[in-house]
Amino acid sequence: MNHRSGTDPPAGGTTPPGRGPAEQEPASVRWYHRLVTADREAEDALGGPQRVAAGGLRLITANALQSAGDQVVNAKTVLPWLLSLLGAPAALVGLLVPVRESGSMLPQAALTPWVLKAPRRTRVWMVGATGQGVATLGMAAAAALADGLLAGVLVVAALAVFALSRALCSMASKDVQGRAVPKGQRGQVTGIATAVSGVVAVLLGVVLQRLGQDLDVAVLAGLLVGAALTWFVGVVVYAGIPERTDGRDRAAGGRSGEEEDGGDGRASWVRDTLDLLRTDRDFRWFVTARALLLVSALAPPFLVTLAADRGTSWLAGLGAFVIAQGVASVVGGRVFGRLADRSSRLVMTVGAVAASLVVLLVVAVVVAGADGLVLPTLVGGYLVISLVHVGVRVARKTYVVDMAEGDLRTRYVATANTAMGVILLVTGAVSAGLATLGEVPALVFLAVLGLVGAVVSWRLPEVSGRQA
Repeated sequence: MNHRSGTDPPAGGTTPPGRGPAEQEPASVRWYHRLVTADREAEDALGGPQRVAAGGLRLITANALQSAGDQVVNAKTVLPWLLSLLGAPAALVGLLVPVRESGSMLPQAALTPWVLKAPRRTRVWMVGATGQGVATLGMAAAAALADGLLAGVLVVAALAVFALSRALCSMASKDVQGRAVPKGQRGQVTGIATAVSGVVAVLLGVVLQRLGQDLDVAVLAGLLVGAALTWFVGVVVYAGIPERTDGRDRAAGGRSGEEEDGGDGRASWVRDTLDLLRTDRDFRWFVTARALLLVSALAPPFLVTLAADRGTSWLAGLGAFVIAQGVASVVGGRVFGRLADRSSRLVMTVGAVAASLVVLLVVAVVVAGADGLVLPTLVGGYLVISLVHVGVRVARKTYVVDMAEGDLRTRYVATANTAMGVILLVTGAVSAGLATLGEVPALVFLAVLGLVGAVVSWRLPEVSGRQA
């Protein structure tokens, strides 16, 4: 079928009087091209501008809804605060981040055979989003109906269900984006959704700050209910994404689910994961680079601890943390999205260098004991590293979508995330162990990892941009 661009003249080669080319385009195409850079040739290859615009706008909306919900179901800010108000043991608070992060990564390789059997990956995402919404309602119910140890256990258990459901969304979303949006626009789509969620985070943080002492369990439970609704609405939005399932996506870069597992779905996902890491050199280096880029993810909590020890009461407020993350998302989402479409490899490289240098600068100021500079440096460092982390996340997501097609992309995403689940636990344990000697040794360790990660990222093959 021959698809025409929305700017092509109608049959007969003339344009109706008084109407320019832009006026002939559907509203969805005009709005989409205001948000992302138009590429008619690439859009025609995926079914035409109207089809791409419909999918792109729905992807932006659904991902923004999910990211907005994430600002409430946040294992680094809101959930620890909630458990503290509920009187849950500190040990349970310490489980939140590992359960949330590793719980959404480790199962992905095991889930791959099941996901590969689903011709429409949109449906996989919808199952995962529904699970996240139900799990969030479970957290709200636990907060409203229990307290102490029981409430803490119920919240962590619900978070585990949330993380498992998120694994499905993580795997499916890369495929859906690759099938619905052409290369050169994917980073922008991710970045716009990130920026929208950042606006939500800033607004949420302002509300939380204004509540001050009035912030109680009932308010947080209500916020969790509202967050659950974002996933349910997201399911409705995602259902309308026009996903290409005509076989071209599969033929472009991967084998079918039946071919992967011998037709009976019982192949060893462990063997498949190890084989992929052993035989695919470029993918192996990507996983290595991603592991070394953890500096921007793991350093901020240590900066907050150092700041809290020095009496920065305003930074210790829940609203301030949420606002800082929101500002980073708003500023970084659009900027890094466009840069990642040009070279996701370069964004990862620069991000690793920037995060490491900021961490080393903070360490130098803290060790020097310059009292007048320590607090501003810690606060500024936290904001900059949060901003850099947005760039690194957008870039690595864009890179893995651009480096493969079809079912191979699904295997890449699942294998990389499962490997990262393990690496995150190990790296987190090492940095936590070093932190027993103080935050400075842990930060130096992470900064060194980041600098090595910059070198590895620089050596990765270029996959983004039209030249790829």
